[in-house]
Amino acid sequence: MKRRKFIQQTAASSAFIGLGGLTLSSFNSVTQKKITILHTNDVHSHIDPFGPDDGRNANKGGVARRASLVETIRKENPNTLLLDAGDIFQGTPYFNYYGGELEFKLMSMLKYDAATIGNHDFDNGIDGLYAQLPHAKFDFISANYDFSNTVLDTHVKPYKTFIKDGIKIGVFGLGIELDGLVTKELFKETIYLNPTEIAQDMSRILKEEEHCDLVICLSHLGYNYRNNEEKPSDLTLARATKDIDLIIGGHTHTFLPKPTIEKNSVGKNVLVNQVGCYGLYLGKIDFYFDSDKNKSADGTTIIV
Repeated sequence: MKRRKFIQQTAASSAFIGLGGLTLSSFNSVTQKKITILHTNDVHSHIDPFGPDDGRNANKGGVARRASLVETIRKENPNTLLLDAGDIFQGTPYFNYYGGELEFKLMSMLKYDAATIGNHDFDNGIDGLYAQLPHAKFDFISANYDFSNTVLDTHVKPYKTFIKDGIKIGVFGLGIELDGLVTKELFKETIYLNPTEIAQDMSRILKEEEHCDLVICLSHLGYNYRNNEEKPSDLTLARATKDIDLIIGGHTHTFLPKPTIEKNSVGKNVLVNQVGCYGLYLGKIDFYFDSDKNKSADGTTIIV
């Protein structure tokens, strides 16, 4: 895809965000390092693009187009991670027929680095999810689902770390409470742990023990619940923690043209982003690090 065409397809909304009070002028372009985070959520088995008669979604989406965008961005910056915030399954006949095999194979071809687990990923039961894992050449991460007494035991990690251009990145996953959304016979002995408490623990481990320069939460909790402020969400999570830099959300199908900036428990900026659903958009956030590893970020949403 030509660069001009790629730029034209990028949503105009973007925001340069200072993390810890830094601004773009704080960075020397010669010494700074750039890490790009690409992300999707709630793709729901949408493999093909929407057709020309599909209303406001006409001619958007499709895995092939997303692959072209990802390839273009990786060529511009090899220090890129591609992440998914869950609900990979359920929504088209592809899932009904292939049970998730196609979704995992295509994500593997796109070289996703990690994904968390959404409630709809249990729609063929925990055994159905387990059966498709051999097709996934990327890791599933979830810190607040205890799979000890299930077939997924040892197959899902609480977090994963990556090193890109000398920058250490820690990514952990969180899932929504399954009871009430998924029948017990589908998730079986999976134990749900408090996501806020787990997030505080995971982010501390990644920051203090793993010495990560960038901490990312892959969340399938939902962006916000105005009618129930006590329900765990991405925004409540941001406010309750202190070591998370970016929360990539899912579940509520919230479209954000640019990341929300929320203050954490010690008054520092946290980015919260979610890009709708069905693979219509690709989230893109660039983190810039100076020689002392101080960081700032620039976020945008790309129309697929």
